[in-house]
Amino acid sequence: MARPAGDPVVTADGPLSVVVAGGGTAGHIEPALAVADAVRRLAPDTRITALGTARGLETTIVPDRGYDLELIPPVPLPRKLSRDLAAVPLRLRASVRAARRVLDAVDADVVIGFGGYVALPAYIAAREKVARRSRIPVVVHEANASAGIANRVGARLADRVLAAVDGSGLDAEVVGIPVRGSLTTLDRGAVRAQARHYFGLDPDAPTLLVFGGSQGARTINEAVASSAEALGRAGIGVLHAHGPKNTVSPSSPAGAPPYVAVGYLKRMDLAYAAADLVLCRSGAMTVAEISATGLPAIYVPLPHGNGEQRLNALPVVQAGGGLLVDDADLTTDRVSTEVVDLLTDAARLAEMSRAAAGVGHRDAAAVVARAGLEAARAHRGRR
Repeated sequence: MARPAGDPVVTADGPLSVVVAGGGTAGHIEPALAVADAVRRLAPDTRITALGTARGLETTIVPDRGYDLELIPPVPLPRKLSRDLAAVPLRLRASVRAARRVLDAVDADVVIGFGGYVALPAYIAAREKVARRSRIPVVVHEANASAGIANRVGARLADRVLAAVDGSGLDAEVVGIPVRGSLTTLDRGAVRAQARHYFGLDPDAPTLLVFGGSQGARTINEAVASSAEALGRAGIGVLHAHGPKNTVSPSSPAGAPPYVAVGYLKRMDLAYAAADLVLCRSGAMTVAEISATGLPAIYVPLPHGNGEQRLNALPVVQAGGGLLVDDADLTTDRVSTEVVDLLTDAARLAEMSRAAAGVGHRDAAAVVARAGLEAARAHRGRR
């Protein structure tokens, strides 16, 4: 259950206490929870607490995955000069205090951070020495090809810095992106029939999985929904997660395989198992999950930001496991022709699938978990 920072939490001496900090978007939450799962496997007695904010997806995702969630005020870091920038020091100070209360309450032995709104306050709070309490070690993991501000600062405070890929801007050990075990061990073929039944998809039709991140993506939604007739005529089924605040109105021809539109996918393992091809954004976590499951994909990077989404997908694309399409180039005509051609070419899909499966680090979650546990044990030994 999520609790505001500062509520009393009863602790016991003995087991290690690990805090994972990665709230806001699924791209920060999922690697944090993948590492939490790995910590639980490696050291089952460890107390695990997730740090988040009330405005993030973690308020539902974290409790659903069985972890305690503690909330602190978010500290958005503006990319450009603005009035919001002037408010950052006050917000940060309040959030650091709240984070410190949580770390004290759970008797934290290590903070493992993944960037985003919640990570920077946690890093700073962990490194403060208050009264007789020693500083808490910090492990930073950077998932993106270009590190964000929180992790750039956090890396200067950290005992150990890990990254998904080379060239992130951090002096880091490259370990890949932590992906939950249910995906790294997923046998898509073995559960395909179950997955398609779960979503109400045609059991035999080539199937396109579409999503634009946890909140959806307008360009992707419009291009694919407008292509429903062409996809249906080609005998292609669609599982389309359009985002909880969006809607789509696909119009499939009579007798076509189902076009299933949903707001959000809680069972991503079954969604991946049901699919033959994915069309999606290229957030770091998305690319890692898709590669781990051996799915070919068409990646449509966000058209704004610092270009990290394009960089995230490049290794998979260069290996032959995916294609890159600019947001402005994803049109109804392109989906109706190129996506249809690819989904009806079984040999090419199989080749791309093999290439995608060969990219990445499937043991990344365990590597990060071990780094955190080593730091926690060293801290406990000094107390």
